[in-house]
Amino acid sequence: MSINPVLNELDELDRRIIVALQSDGRASWTSVADVCDTSVPTVARRAQQLLAEGIVRVGVTPDISHAGPVNLFILRIGCEAGRQAKVALELVRRDDVRFLTLVTGETDIIAELNVRTDDLLHTRLIDEVLAIDGVSRCETDLLLHTYKATNDWSRQLLTGKDHVYTPVEPHECDSSHFNDTDRAIVAVLRDDGRASFQGVADVIGVNESTVRRRFETLRARGCILVNTLVPAPALGFESEIIFMITVTPANLDSAARELATYQGVRYVAATLNGSSLMCEVILPTTRDVFDFVTRTLGPLPGVQGWTANMEMLNLKRGFIETPWWRGRLNGSGRDA
Repeated sequence: MSINPVLNELDELDRRIIVALQSDGRASWTSVADVCDTSVPTVARRAQQLLAEGIVRVGVTPDISHAGPVNLFILRIGCEAGRQAKVALELVRRDDVRFLTLVTGETDIIAELNVRTDDLLHTRLIDEVLAIDGVSRCETDLLLHTYKATNDWSRQLLTGKDHVYTPVEPHECDSSHFNDTDRAIVAVLRDDGRASFQGVADVIGVNESTVRRRFETLRARGCILVNTLVPAPALGFESEIIFMITVTPANLDSAARELATYQGVRYVAATLNGSSLMCEVILPTTRDVFDFVTRTLGPLPGVQGWTANMEMLNLKRGFIETPWWRGRLNGSGRDA
């Protein structure tokens, strides 16, 4: 089933442009044209069309700890029959939800909730999330450590070769790394990550050089992330699956690091409950999923078993709403 009728019309150049923007969402059209081996006007026209049609969205977000220490919780939410979409609509509006997807299986919704360490968890969960009309249950798990979160899986469309993933320890950011100007810059770029520095400067009332300098400093420090959102089917990937993998405690770290080296694995994190790893896999076909579970996951030392949920609709990634979810929910196939 197609996410958007326009996806059926994407050609190889469209896909190469998308992959180039996933590598760097703020890359100049000249740089993208060099990667795609075509002219700048062609790239600019095609890319702007992809952005306008909601197939691609670029946004800038601050590190999750920019306002102080936080914890991330994985929520596995069950809904009353027929209420899944309405619950998702309530959750997508929350600024503290980083990731949100409708899934198959006993769980209806999987989400990541960002909670400051000085906040009250029970208030967020009991008074707010569980109070949403249509929520029947919510299993909550603390995310302990992120091993991998990347878009490198898409680069095979450019080169046809696997890329070796080099683990990088996450940047530790705090409120002292941001001033009021920084926050204003990020607020503008959140919804339009490709806005020009001059355009941002005009909105917040500073000069262009200040915006450019502050942005580049934040990005170099790892205090902000440039995210390019695109539906996996646009790149020829049919299967997006979240695995919850049970691993013997002694093998938890080594199993996570091994999984992080596989190109089809987009995300790996350790959670507190049941010696588990949360692993998101994006693969071209069901056959590739079979190969992954039989040749990669199954033989991995320490793996005792897993549960899996297929992602039906992503509403949020990296705190940014996907541009296609409204169209999917209302059945039109286009952004509402």
